[in-house]
Amino acid sequence: MHSSDRPGDPLPPPVRPHPAPYPGGVLLLAFDTATPAVTAALHDGERVLAESTVIDARRHGELLVPAVDRVMAAAGHALADITGVVVGVGPGPYTGLRVGLVTAASFGDALDVPVHGVCTLDGLAWAAGEAGLEGPFTVATDARRKEVYWARYDGPARRVTEPAVDRPGDLPAEVATLPSVGAGAALYPAVFTDHRSDPAHQSAGALAAVAVHRLATGGTFPPVLPMYLRRPDAQVPAGYKAVLPT
Repeated sequence: MHSSDRPGDPLPPPVRPHPAPYPGGVLLLAFDTATPAVTAALHDGERVLAESTVIDARRHGELLVPAVDRVMAAAGHALADITGVVVGVGPGPYTGLRVGLVTAASFGDALDVPVHGVCTLDGLAWAAGEAGLEGPFTVATDARRKEVYWARYDGPARRVTEPAVDRPGDLPAEVATLPSVGAGAALYPAVFTDHRSDPAHQSAGALAAVAVHRLATGGTFPPVLPMYLRRPDAQVPAGYKAVLPT
């Protein structure tokens, strides 16, 4: 389960812990900041122990560590118990995505545990499967600039195209007309004609479940590098000259 909040609300969202038989085996801390959902969760290899999600596209840097603190407290664990970190690698915008990746690297170094990167769209696809969507389907998130990040899936754990960024109207018709999930699909109902409302936002619990599945089946992980798919919105102006010696 998870909780959500609206930007500007003064109180953090409640976190509901799940009963956990964690015996000292796998304990994954997962989080994602590639979308407006700042989401964190703790997973013991069998279930999500606690999860927190706050919807705020502008305060990823402020909200992520408190979200981690909440799920750790709700699950009754200390950071020293963690055996691995799972982080969403995008696609997503530069600023938000960087927050999650830098934080994951910091936790990995401080705790001396592996860091696993998972495509953000794969987390949404897994959550769609938990909501009953079997496939084929499309996952699309908002890329701004009237574009979406998207990929096609044959099932919750079977992505069949590489993540891409396009204007919705430029997507192949056979992709856009499939059942679809994600905020990007919700923004363009004239294109994504079979949009499903669940999941509405990214879930760190689902992201962790993807990692657990891959670890159990010998699957591979992408590099723990940001998947931007395009140049950042903030650019150095043309003709800029450095004022410090090189």
